[in-house]
Amino acid sequence: MGFGMPGAAWMPSLPMLPGFKCIYFDNRGTGLSDKPEGNYTVELMAEDASNLLAALKIPRAKVFGVSMGGMIAQELTLRHPEQVAKVVLGCTFPGGPSAKLGAPEVTMQLMEGTKLMAVNPDKAFDLILPLLYPRAFVNAHPELKAMMLAGLSMLPPTPPETADRAMAGLASFNAYDRLGQIRCPVLIVHGDQDVLIPVENAHLIKSRIPQAEEFIIPGAGHGFQAADPIGIHQRIVGFLKN
Repeated sequence: MGFGMPGAAWMPSLPMLPGFKCIYFDNRGTGLSDKPEGNYTVELMAEDASNLLAALKIPRAKVFGVSMGGMIAQELTLRHPEQVAKVVLGCTFPGGPSAKLGAPEVTMQLMEGTKLMAVNPDKAFDLILPLLYPRAFVNAHPELKAMMLAGLSMLPPTPPETADRAMAGLASFNAYDRLGQIRCPVLIVHGDQDVLIPVENAHLIKSRIPQAEEFIIPGAGHGFQAADPIGIHQRIVGFLKN
C-alpha cells in the first residue's frame, strides 16, 4: 500500500477482485510488521515483497501497487522479473529528474497528517483526505472520514519515526532509466486530479514502457478507486485476467 498505510487499506478492494487469491501485507514500519532502524528504501521494501512471495511459495504473482506501493512494484518487477507475471502501477511515479512531484506544501501536509495518526487521527484525516480526493468529493462524502477512522482502529498507526524513515527512502528512488527493461504486461492507472503524484508521471512511465496500457480516470484524485469503485476495478480485473 502507499506511504504510511497498512495493508488493511486494501480490504475495500478485495470484494471487487473476484477470482484471485489476494495477499496484502504491511510494509516494514507499518501495521503489524517490524519497525527496524535505518531508512526504508524502495529497494529494501521490494526485497521484502520478494522474500514474502518466496516464503509463501508463490513462484509468480500478479502485482498491484499504488503510490509508494507502485514504486515498490516497479522495483520488484525490475529486480525479480521471474516473480512478476503482470503489474498494475497505480498513482505512482518513476523517480529521477523528469518525475513531477506535488507542491512542497502538499508533501509537508502529508507528512504532518501521517505523523498525527498516532496522537490525533481525527485531525490527521482532516489533513490527509483533501490530498487523496478532490475537495468536492470529500464534501459530498462525509462518511469517508468515519470509514477511515474505523479502519485505523483495527491496527496500530504508523509511528512518526518510521514515517520519516520511509520518506527518506522514497527520496532516493529512481527507476526511470531502467523501466524499459520491464517485459511483462503493465497497466498504468492514475487520476487526472492527483495533487500528491500528478498524472504527468503516468505519461512518463508510459513513455518508458511503450507496451504498457494507460488508464487515466477523469476527475479522480490520488485515491482513484473511489471515483468509480466497480468500474475501475472491472477494468483492472480485465487486465489481470486477459
